[in-house]
This record gives sequence, structure tokens and C-alpha cells, in this order.
Amino acid sequence: MKTTLFYTLMCVFVILLSSCAQYFHQPLRISEARLGAETPQFRQFDALPAPKDKIVAAVYKFRDQTGQYKNTQAGTSWSTAVTQGATSILLRAMEESGWFVPIEREGLSNLLNERKIIRSSMSNYTEEDHNKLLPPLVFAGIILEGGIISFDSNIMTGGAGARYFGAGASTKYREDRVTIYLRAVSTSNGRILKTIYTSKTILSQQIDVGVFRFVSTRRLLEAETGFTYNEPGEMAVKEAIEKAVYALVIEGIVENLWQVKSKQEMENESIRQYMAEKDINSEIDAFGNRVAPRRATFGLGIRGGGLLYQGDYRGSQVFPGGEINVELFAHRPISLDINTGIGRMGIGDEFNATISYATLGVKYRFFNLLRTTPYVRVGAGVVTEVENSLDGRPSLTKNTYPEVTSSLGLEFLLKKNLGISGAVNYHLYLSDNIDRLDQGKYNDFLWAADVGITYYLK
Repeated sequence: MKTTLFYTLMCVFVILLSSCAQYFHQPLRISEARLGAETPQFRQFDALPAPKDKIVAAVYKFRDQTGQYKNTQAGTSWSTAVTQGATSILLRAMEESGWFVPIEREGLSNLLNERKIIRSSMSNYTEEDHNKLLPPLVFAGIILEGGIISFDSNIMTGGAGARYFGAGASTKYREDRVTIYLRAVSTSNGRILKTIYTSKTILSQQIDVGVFRFVSTRRLLEAETGFTYNEPGEMAVKEAIEKAVYALVIEGIVENLWQVKSKQEMENESIRQYMAEKDINSEIDAFGNRVAPRRATFGLGIRGGGLLYQGDYRGSQVFPGGEINVELFAHRPISLDINTGIGRMGIGDEFNATISYATLGVKYRFFNLLRTTPYVRVGAGVVTEVENSLDGRPSLTKNTYPEVTSSLGLEFLLKKNLGISGAVNYHLYLSDNIDRLDQGKYNDFLWAADVGITYYLK
């Protein structure tokens, strides 16, 4: 009993150790105020090329245009789903980019009132001070407009868990998404120079670990722990806005809306990386997955695994088997394939046979444009059986039976032309006499599990 308890506690410890670092950084005391945390996108501002002249830009209002409120377990609260201070975030991103000179426009009425107070105060002093004039306000060359246009909740949810002998663990996750639109407008003619669209997911996850079991007749052990991590929504909005400013700068450079300090800056690594990202972005779906044609028309594969006979005899054994397959139209969700294989099945001395089979099937890949995809296959064909003698050598008796097959598998592409996969297969023979014994209501059948590689021809 002590050994079982020890292994149970060790399993719980390993699960906690492999969890996120937040568990080991729980707040145990009040923390002091510090400078705000920066996002990974913020650090990329340092890699931008230097501008020839900084751009004077104004932001009147970068608003939350979603109109959404936070969802709680009790219903909807009056707190908004996203921050209402996006204008302040945008102004700081413009300043830190090194390309813009932000000027005050959100609180313009306050600024104008203060200038009136200054002029009124100056008029009460000597004639010399009275003749002094305030310098004019700086006017903007462009105006940055847009806002937070979307907040999508629960775009992806999931989890997993397991419990055995009173000990177990579970995890849940949820993803939300915030979407930003930013546009630059020329103040000289009102033309929209460029529009940028960025988005950022917001991750929430929960991990729970618990033990509940009797360690002796009257002693019950119960323990549980866990943590919940919610990515700050303000940080997600901040990163999306910073990405929009970063993209606006590079797009303006590429389209010659503004100039870099020297021609050598056009070879900047940031510009090259951004353009590569933009090219790939057309193949990225809303969940961040790259959707693009990956497999060629033809595929050649080899597989190996185990065969488990199920029929009128009991005590069946697992025997090795292998097959080769040719696939046509592999670049489409629905493809055709031809499988041929060989293996053994049986239970020992009562029945032992070598089989070979050939089937024609139809395969459907659920996510054919993704790197990882589950698939199902159905097919029909024939199986040839040669019964082995007691010394293991095949006899001269051959029998051929029709069969139907079905498979459920998962494929992962190591490269565009090379994939590995695993599958569980079901072979139903249209005869109950394949094991030389015809009894019961059901025909003989075969379970198979295999793994293999497929090479896709260009």
C-alpha cells in the first residue's frame, strides 16, 4: 500500500513539475509598483530602419468599436471586454517606434483652454510681455484612425484529463481574439494612404491535479492543487497595436510614402522578414494554421504493424504484418488508394495461417491543407489465405475470400513530400469459414494497427 501511495504522489509531483511556471511563482506577498511589462513585438521597434524625417501624426480617438461587455458566470457585467485606453497605447507605440512625432488631439479642448488661460495671464503683465505671442500649434501631416473592431470569445476551447486509482489531473484552455484596424490618412487631401489589419489571441488555461483514495481502512488521503492563467487582455491589445504600427512603418517604406535615412536601410532585416511574413500570411487561417496545398498527386507508402484475428477460436495472438500502398489524388481531401499486404493470423496449433490481401479504397483527410490531419478510409478487396502446418510451413491449400475494410488514422508531414502516420484498421471477411470453423452469428474479422511513412511524388 505504501508503494502504491508513493508512486501516486510521484505522478502528481511530475505533473506539477511539467506544468507552467506560474504554479511556482504564486504571489505570497504584496508586490511593489514597477514599470509596465513589454511585449515581444515592442522589442522589434529597435530593429526598424532609421527615418529620414520623423512624421508628425495625430490621433483623435482610437476607440473600442466592439461594444461588447465581459461575460461572467452570472451573466454579462458592465465591464467592457477590451480596454478603453487604446488611444494611449497607440500614442506610446508611435513614440517608441522612432518614426512618428505624436501630437495631442484626444484632449484638444483641454489644450486650447490652457492656451487661453496663458494668453489671459500674459495680458495682465507689462506691455513687453503682452506683446509676446504663443507659438502656433504643430499641425499633423497624417492622422491615424481606426480602432478595436472585434473581440471574439471562445474561438477555440478544449482540454484533457485522466484519473486512475483515485489520482488524476486535468487541463482546460480557451482562446479569445482581438482584432485591430489602423489606417493612415493624409491631412493635405484626405486620401487614405494605408490600412493595416492585425489580430492577437488571448489564452486562458487551467490545470488541476488531485488525489482521493483510502490509504488504509480508516485513513483517507485527499489532496488537490492547480492554477489558472489568463493572459492579460490589455497586453494582447497592446501587442496588436504595436504590430499595426510596426507594419504601417514598413508598408510606408515599401510603397515610398516616407523615406528611410539612407538607401542602405532598404536592405534592413526587418523589412525582409516582414515581407516574408506577409507572403505567408495569405495562407494562414483565422486560427493561425497555415493552409496550403502540401501533398503531391501521387503517394507511395510502406507500413508495418500487428494483426489480431477475431473469429470462432479463442485466445488469438498478435502477429506481425506489413503492406505497401499507392495513393492517387493525394493533394485532394478525397483520394483513391491501392493497398497490398501480407501477414499472419491465428491462435497457435488449432489455427495458424499466412494471409495476403489487396484492397481498393477511398480516403478522406479532414484537414488536407494542414500539416497534421486525421483521416478515415473505407475499401473493399480480396484476401488469400494459406493455412500453415504444425511445423510452421505453408500448405498447398489456398482460399480466397472477399473483404471490406475501414481505417481511422492520423498523418503528420515531416516535410512537404514526406509524412508519417498511424492507423487502426478493421478487416471484415465476407465469410465465417476463414478459420475453417463456421459457427456463431458473425463472420471472422481482423484488427490491425500500424505505422508507416509516405513519400509524395512531385
